[in-house]
Amino acid sequence: MGRSAQEMGVKGLHFHDLRHTGNTFAAQSGASLADLKARMGHDSDRAALIYQHATRDADRKIADALSARVEAERDAGKS
Repeated sequence: MGRSAQEMGVKGLHFHDLRHTGNTFAAQSGASLADLKARMGHDSDRAALIYQHATRDADRKIADALSARVEAERDAGKS
Protein backbone atom coordinates (compact mmCIF):
# COMPACT_ATOMS: atom_id res chain seq x y z
CA MET A 1 0.00 0.00 0.00
CA GLY A 2 1.15 3.58 -0.68
CA ARG A 3 2.47 5.96 1.89
CA SER A 4 0.24 8.61 3.39
CA ALA A 5 0.79 12.28 2.67
CA GLN A 6 1.82 12.79 6.29
CA GLU A 7 4.45 10.02 5.99
CA MET A 8 5.85 11.87 2.97
CA GLY A 9 6.06 15.11 4.97
CA VAL A 10 3.00 16.77 3.44
CA LYS A 11 0.85 17.54 6.44
CA GLY A 12 -2.79 18.48 6.05
CA LEU A 13 -3.11 17.00 2.55
CA HIS A 14 -5.82 14.43 1.99
CA PHE A 15 -6.69 12.18 -0.94
CA HIS A 16 -9.83 14.22 -1.54
CA ASP A 17 -7.69 17.37 -1.98
CA LEU A 18 -5.89 15.68 -4.88
CA ARG A 19 -9.17 14.43 -6.32
CA HIS A 20 -10.67 17.91 -6.12
CA THR A 21 -7.64 19.51 -7.78
CA GLY A 22 -7.55 16.92 -10.55
CA ASN A 23 -11.23 17.27 -11.30
CA THR A 24 -11.03 21.07 -11.18
CA PHE A 25 -8.18 20.95 -13.71
CA ALA A 26 -10.22 18.57 -15.87
CA ALA A 27 -13.17 20.98 -15.79
CA GLN A 28 -10.91 23.91 -16.65
CA SER A 29 -9.50 21.98 -19.60
CA GLY A 30 -12.96 21.81 -21.11
CA ALA A 31 -14.32 18.53 -19.78
CA SER A 32 -18.09 18.43 -20.08
CA LEU A 33 -20.42 17.72 -17.20
CA ALA A 34 -20.87 14.16 -18.54
CA ASP A 35 -17.07 13.74 -18.72
CA LEU A 36 -16.67 14.85 -15.12
CA LYS A 37 -19.46 12.57 -13.92
CA ALA A 38 -17.88 9.58 -15.66
CA ARG A 39 -14.41 10.49 -14.40
CA MET A 40 -15.63 10.74 -10.80
CA GLY A 41 -18.12 7.89 -10.90
CA HIS A 42 -21.04 10.16 -9.97
CA ASP A 43 -24.60 10.01 -11.24
CA SER A 44 -25.43 13.45 -9.87
CA ASP A 45 -24.98 16.64 -11.90
CA ARG A 46 -24.74 18.52 -8.61
CA ALA A 47 -21.66 16.59 -7.53
CA ALA A 48 -19.89 17.23 -10.83
CA LEU A 49 -20.83 20.93 -10.92
CA ILE A 50 -18.74 21.50 -7.79
CA TYR A 51 -15.63 21.21 -9.94
CA GLN A 52 -16.72 23.71 -12.57
CA HIS A 53 -15.55 26.80 -10.73
CA ALA A 54 -15.92 30.10 -12.49
CA THR A 55 -12.53 31.59 -13.27
CA ARG A 56 -11.45 34.95 -14.60
CA ASP A 57 -9.69 33.20 -17.46
CA ALA A 58 -12.85 31.32 -18.44
CA ASP A 59 -14.92 34.49 -18.11
CA ARG A 60 -12.47 36.34 -20.39
CA LYS A 61 -12.62 33.56 -23.01
CA ILE A 62 -16.43 33.63 -22.96
CA ALA A 63 -16.53 37.43 -23.28
CA ASP A 64 -13.99 37.36 -26.13
CA ALA A 65 -15.95 34.68 -27.98
CA LEU A 66 -19.18 36.65 -27.61
CA SER A 67 -17.48 39.81 -28.87
CA ALA A 68 -16.05 37.96 -31.85
CA ARG A 69 -19.45 36.59 -32.73
CA VAL A 70 -21.10 40.01 -32.50
CA GLU A 71 -18.35 41.49 -34.70
CA ALA A 72 -18.75 38.67 -37.25
CA GLU A 73 -22.50 39.23 -37.40
CA ARG A 74 -21.99 42.97 -37.73
CA ASP A 75 -19.45 42.47 -40.56
CA ALA A 76 -21.78 40.02 -42.33
CA GLY A 77 -24.56 42.59 -42.20
CA LYS A 78 -22.38 45.18 -43.96
CA SER A 79 -22.06 43.06 -47.11
